[in-house]
Amino acid sequence: MAHPAYGVLRQVTPTAAVLLAENPSVMTLDGTNTWVLRAPGEETCVVVDPGPLDEVHLSRIAALGPVAQVLLTHGHADHAEGAAAFAERVKAPVRALDPALRLGEEGLAGGDVVVAAGLEIRVLATPGHTSDSLCFLLDDAVLTGDTVLGRGTTVVAHPDGRLGDYLESLRALADLPEGTAVLPGHGPELPDAGTAARAYLAHRELRLAQVRAAVERLTERLGGPPTARQVVEVVYADVDRALWSAAEWSVRAQLDYLRG
Repeated sequence: MAHPAYGVLRQVTPTAAVLLAENPSVMTLDGTNTWVLRAPGEETCVVVDPGPLDEVHLSRIAALGPVAQVLLTHGHADHAEGAAAFAERVKAPVRALDPALRLGEEGLAGGDVVVAAGLEIRVLATPGHTSDSLCFLLDDAVLTGDTVLGRGTTVVAHPDGRLGDYLESLRALADLPEGTAVLPGHGPELPDAGTAARAYLAHRELRLAQVRAAVERLTERLGGPPTARQVVEVVYADVDRALWSAAEWSVRAQLDYLRG
């Protein structure tokens, strides 16, 4: 069974399966990937990113077995909106970096190890897309939320997200052992986190160079610094205009990074 597959639990690795939410959009690609983690033979599971407040999707996840814990990669609604309602239904805690997203006493931070469902899940602090972004490392794969997507590139959601932080997070993912699969928040899985992260770093360097050049040209033409929107119209001229608002977030982050 290949991605995308709505409404059906798809086993991706021996310990990770995915249930795709039916919330496709220009920002969510085919929809939000809700990950269900358990060691072979275990009855309980860990659910990562229950997704939107969608009764059908949440019911499908709840039917997959007793839930030990709910983990959130970050607080954007397409990942976390349904978390509280889902957790109350299955009687499980919600753990996240942001205290406002938690249900229960335990949060999450980089360096933590979550022991549940027969697994040891290592928590990586990976800010950049948002300040509260986390990745979750298994023995053979890493759940990346929106830090690395299965297709295309992600947005640095300025001002909460910061490009300098994001580049450091990508460098950390680039150093993971070869063959560590990417289990993303959107899009299909990828075979190697290091390869994906290095491609993202190269893309960011290219965009930074393009933004720097556009700012220089526009400043000369306008007699003053351009707005982020004006830079988007130059650098992202070949990109679908439906994505320009999201691109503007990233450009604001790039401008802030260049000024710093």
